[in-house]
Amino acid sequence: MHLAYPAVLAVLLFCVGLYGVLARRNAILVLMSVELMLNAVNLNLVAFDVWLRDTLHAGQALTLFTITIAAAEIGIGLSIVLLVHRNRGTADVDKLTDLTDTGTEPGFDSGSASMAPSTDNSVESATDQALPAGGQTA
Repeated sequence: MHLAYPAVLAVLLFCVGLYGVLARRNAILVLMSVELMLNAVNLNLVAFDVWLRDTLHAGQALTLFTITIAAAEIGIGLSIVLLVHRNRGTADVDKLTDLTDTGTEPGFDSGSASMAPSTDNSVESATDQALPAGGQTA
């Protein structure tokens, strides 16, 4: 078996996945593109394992680890995407750059919150009166 055929296929898969990560805006499609890139790596690992005729089959063992990591990544990534879609109403990657709350939680009234600083200095004035004139304690 020639090594060029699976290597070219892996490069094509990786390029399609890279295009999907860079050009897509939907978070689920970005996760699918990452999976394409991981499958391209898996194809290279198995192809080089067969080409080198490794007796330990290290490439195939690494492929199993990569598949396990990819399954965990998809499980966690999909749960995060679903949670963000439930809370924000969109899975668009460009609209999810802000990590802070927008202040739209239930019970929040933007008109009642005052941004003016408090002018209550009763604690400071009581402390100032307790000190002697020089500002030093005995």
